[in-house]
Amino acid sequence: MLEGLKDKVSRLPDQPGVYLLKDEEDRVIYVGKALSLRQRVRSYLVDNLSGSPRLRSLQARLVDLDYVVTDTEVEALILECSLIKEYRPRFNVNLKDDKDYPYLVLTADLYPRLELLRLSQRGSRRGRYRPVPGKEEHRFGPYTDVRAVRETMRLLGAIFPLRRCRQPLNGSPAAERPCLNYQMKRCLAPCRGQDAVSPDDYGRMVNQVALFLQGRYSELEGKLKQQMEEAALEQRFEAAAVLRDRLLSLQRVAGQQQKMLTIKNSIDRDIIALARYGRRAAVHLFRIRDGKLLRQDYFPLSGAEDIENDEVMASFLKTYYNREEDLPPELAVSDQPADTELLSQWLKGKAGRKVNLRAPKRGALKKMVELAGRNCLLRLQEEEQRRRKTEEPLGELSRLLGLEALPDRIEGYDISHLRGDETVGAMVVFLEGEPHHAEYRTFNVKLAPSGDDYAALHEVLERRAYRDSWGRPDLILIDGGRGQLNSAFEALLGTPLEGVPVIALAKNPDQLFLTGVAEPMRLAANNSLLQLLQRIRDEVHRFAVSGHRRRRSRSSIHSLLEDIPGIGSARRTALLKHFGSAENIMKATVDELEAVPSINQSLATSIYRHLRDH
Repeated sequence: MLEGLKDKVSRLPDQPGVYLLKDEEDRVIYVGKALSLRQRVRSYLVDNLSGSPRLRSLQARLVDLDYVVTDTEVEALILECSLIKEYRPRFNVNLKDDKDYPYLVLTADLYPRLELLRLSQRGSRRGRYRPVPGKEEHRFGPYTDVRAVRETMRLLGAIFPLRRCRQPLNGSPAAERPCLNYQMKRCLAPCRGQDAVSPDDYGRMVNQVALFLQGRYSELEGKLKQQMEEAALEQRFEAAAVLRDRLLSLQRVAGQQQKMLTIKNSIDRDIIALARYGRRAAVHLFRIRDGKLLRQDYFPLSGAEDIENDEVMASFLKTYYNREEDLPPELAVSDQPADTELLSQWLKGKAGRKVNLRAPKRGALKKMVELAGRNCLLRLQEEEQRRRKTEEPLGELSRLLGLEALPDRIEGYDISHLRGDETVGAMVVFLEGEPHHAEYRTFNVKLAPSGDDYAALHEVLERRAYRDSWGRPDLILIDGGRGQLNSAFEALLGTPLEGVPVIALAKNPDQLFLTGVAEPMRLAANNSLLQLLQRIRDEVHRFAVSGHRRRRSRSSIHSLLEDIPGIGSARRTALLKHFGSAENIMKATVDELEAVPSINQSLATSIYRHLRDH
């Protein structure tokens, strides 16, 4: 394959640009930039037996390549960041599960709201809203602790009365009266119209929220004091009291932040430390604003095993700051990144000002970088301990079933219904002993007779077997006993998943059923293998029940909608597609219903009244 590419590489231009290396399935496996495309890509065709295992693995998969010429190396760097973000190639250094890191977003509505959003949800129903022309959304993150993000949202909701509803607002009063949040003084209720809440007044509060999320407490405190004094001078004492309470709440929050006393100046900076433990690597980041530790984040890395620290640090900076909007004036790093000058130019272009990129050699800042590094190493060691605890039951399971390797991907299955109605099958996925929620799936059972769990399980597994893009499981666990196990085994015969080991775990008491073994096994309650299997079984049972409840709820809303004149199958589908769930349809206002394609005002009012009456 490499010999066949030499002619193509010889014709590459001797200019700056970005190259994309591809495998036999035309998937992008590596994205890189180069000052000279021809010279850089040629290095991948050299048969270097002394090269790193990563390079040899890349060469083994390399089948084709593509490239884009740019005018400068800085432009190539910008394009490289965008393409890595789009393709997430397996041989680039990436943040693990970076699409699932949460962000806080101030939406681009006329009256913005604060939303928690993951990158994987962009374009989904949860992420859709109607942006106002000329307005931009403001994004903060990525964060690594979703619990802390939700606590931040709760805190902001108590201090700043932003709206929480998703109804489209254009400045006119809404058809419905303000919700309970307005009565509790937790929302300004812009749904009352712009005469009650002007977009400018609301926008000033949104700017205050942005300052809070950026950690610019001193600046925000100054603005609130100024507004409070102006309101008092104008004898708007009620407004002044609200601003006073907001200011006091802010001061309490700011006082809880950890002061970084070891650093004399209070310049805003990010402190970034890279650590390794075995073949694992991660980055720890301290976000310091006004001399205080605003937050710390921990980012495990993938693809960094055989790469030098300077290259890993450069890759992290490009990946992280390509998505981070709040760039501080200074970045203090544990390892001087490769292409420092080029990175500095790119960071300056993103921030609109100079960003000082330095690796301190002495002093208080050096100690802070070392502190971040120690925190990172401790987290890596904790993860390694958890991994070993997981490997122990997986090793026992591998020996029990006679597998050649540890079962990396385990899929669990269960069936849920109510007296045979609205039957749902569920699949959960555990990777390396940990749940991988992004690959959970539910199946609406269509062909199996009502109440026949064996037939339902047979249908679900047969359908799953032909989903090649989902990956091949190393083990399948069924929630049930001997009957469910036999049904699952028969379902996989003649399918692409034939030969995958199948086991079943029954409850009350817990018994493990194996294919080809007559008697079930009883494991001790404190056995780590039993505890892992129980965890998977209980998780798939929970997921199946919740899937069944969603389907039953959707069925009930279908029944209600069928009784409304003018609502047929097409409009029912449009409503569910627009709102995402039956619960959201039940909660929708007339204006929100009218926003659905093919639903006019008269029909929206009819739907609203019918659902409220029932």
